[in-house]
Amino acid sequence: MASILQELTNETFDEEVGASEVPLIVDFWAEWCGPCRMVAPVLEQIAAENVGKIRLAKLNVDDAPAVAQRYNIMSIPTIMVFQDGVMKKRIVGAKGKGQLLEDFAEFL
Repeated sequence: MASILQELTNETFDEEVGASEVPLIVDFWAEWCGPCRMVAPVLEQIAAENVGKIRLAKLNVDDAPAVAQRYNIMSIPTIMVFQDGVMKKRIVGAKGKGQLLEDFAEFL
């Protein structure tokens, strides 16, 4: 199955965030981050269960430092929810599915 995740870059970030017609959840992560690898499949599962309500994208902070810096990403994973091109919620640290669903409830 192809990943429903979209990889964002410095170049595509603003366009994708602005163009999303549903809330866009962006996972700021890096290859070397253990907690990022733990939370990624949970985010994919939530996105798969809520197709049409939300979109999920990932931004590798090592590959896109300009965006990470603009949003003051100090620790990863950091998960942000953008709606209508505006950041509405910031979640820092790895959480389980139940906690994430609570955090995303207003957008689902």
